Amino acid sequence: MKKKIAILVGIAVCAILLSSPVLASAGYSKIYGNANEDDTLDMRDVTYIKLVIFGKKPATDFADANYDGKISMLDVGQTKLIILGKEKELTIIDSVDKIVTVKKPLRRIVLTHPHVLETLRAIKVPKDIIVGYAVEKMDTTFFPEFSDVPSIGWRWTPTVEEVIKLKPDAVIIFGRAHVNLDPVQDVLESTGITVLRFCCNDRNTYPDEVEKLGYIFDKHDEAEELLDWRENILNSIQEKVDTIPEEDNPKVYFETGFSDESYSVYGRYNYEDIAMAGGKDIFDEEVNGVVNPEAVVDRNPDIIIKLASWEVGGYDVDAEDTAELEEARTEVMSRDILQNTPAVKDKKIYIMTVHVVSFYPVSGCRDFIKVAYMAKWFHPDRFDDLDPKAIHQEYLTRFQGLDIDLNEKGVFVYPEEPIRVEGT
Repeated sequence: MKKKIAILVGIAVCAILLSSPVLASAGYSKIYGNANEDDTLDMRDVTYIKLVIFGKKPATDFADANYDGKISMLDVGQTKLIILGKEKELTIIDSVDKIVTVKKPLRRIVLTHPHVLETLRAIKVPKDIIVGYAVEKMDTTFFPEFSDVPSIGWRWTPTVEEVIKLKPDAVIIFGRAHVNLDPVQDVLESTGITVLRFCCNDRNTYPDEVEKLGYIFDKHDEAEELLDWRENILNSIQEKVDTIPEEDNPKVYFETGFSDESYSVYGRYNYEDIAMAGGKDIFDEEVNGVVNPEAVVDRNPDIIIKLASWEVGGYDVDAEDTAELEEARTEVMSRDILQNTPAVKDKKIYIMTVHVVSFYPVSGCRDFIKVAYMAKWFHPDRFDDLDPKAIHQEYLTRFQGLDIDLNEKGVFVYPEEPIRVEGT
């Protein structure tokens, strides 16, 4: 009788595992348990681990699901638990390629930059587990419920003493190799605090990070919902752009400097976005920093986009109050050296605020809105049905839980509608 019950229980468990949603994404390739490293964490990984044990398949790092240094039936059990969402520990590789084991569930966490805060709110991680944050320069209109969270200093260099006082289970710090936070991580880990490194401000790595965060916080369904929504928007733009002849794509100068005459660019974060929107960046992807104004003129841009200063625009500004953005646009149009460029002749000058880009400390994870606006500006006839403001509104309401009506509050671009040359 006991044997019969055991068999029935085993069949039931297998049925649950096989009917569980397939967790497919690049993010799962760096979760221990994804034994066959196929970007999908499912029962095939369980089978693969068994075949490794029997010597039928080569061992992989991720077959060691419980990260104990050997591959055994314990890894089979751990992988089944991960698939079911019942694991007590999860080992991942974070955004700076550090192997981290997270004890679950996390009940007290500290964050150090807004991109992760925005992402966690988007996947419905409860606010009450966030016990500390780098409040300095926080966008309190976008994060109204977090203004009373204890501050732990500047986001790039958090005050470790303040973090330790809060007794968190884990701390998430910025995950870029060029920002050396290893000393901060070493001190925190020496006290027994788990440290995770994520950046959440690069569209190429964002899906990977959201998948991992969703699994760490038991919000993988919410993570999939967010990513599916974002990718549907970006894919629909990309698919249409792919049908546009190369010669119809405008040459674009995206100025990211905050001073009027800085002539600086940030190819790392703009080059791919411009291409996705159906434009051609006049500078190479590797060009970052100040450029010669003559180089801009020589490349003869059809469209100019300028990023406004940090203080301009935002969610607390009346929707009709575009005066500062208009002033920034007038300044660009009045530059003597640019007068013979097609962009100035046709008045195709657009101003954008930091709120819809991803690459400044006060920015967020809204670069898909930036891409939508650029696609509309670059190819107004082909993207006549694209509504960037509606996309922005849905994101605020559905994923950020904010009661902000963009028809009443919020200034982010000027002009919103494409500039059309007379006679076309």
